[in-house]
Amino acid sequence: MDDTYRILVVEDNDFVRMQIVKYLRDAAFETIEAVSGDEAIDRIMSNQGIDLAIVDVRMEPVGGFEFIRAVRGQDIATPVILVTGDQTPDLLERAGQCGVSAVLMKPVEKDRLLKTVTRTISASRRLA
Repeated sequence: MDDTYRILVVEDNDFVRMQIVKYLRDAAFETIEAVSGDEAIDRIMSNQGIDLAIVDVRMEPVGGFEFIRAVRGQDIATPVILVTGDQTPDLLERAGQCGVSAVLMKPVEKDRLLKTVTRTISASRRLA
């Protein structure tokens, strides 16, 4: 079994995206980047080898929840971790309703990111 996991990182803020990608690459994950929800949908549709998507909630015109709706509508079950600066209870409730694996708050902490990614991929592999 291949131990290299491919993670799609979707973030419109260049600094935040580069930081998340650096943390993941330093931990030996392969990354694919997208700067918008539209680009992310194209990438996940054309590349079925993606093990996990880390997606910003607030992007225009397609944000994290729209991304989830689009990929689930195509029967793509790739786990999703949302990244957000919002701490509203309704966001967490909505994430739960959409089957989001986890929600990470910005600024993203390296240790928390890596633990969450590892846990999410492990859970996904057990279900497969």
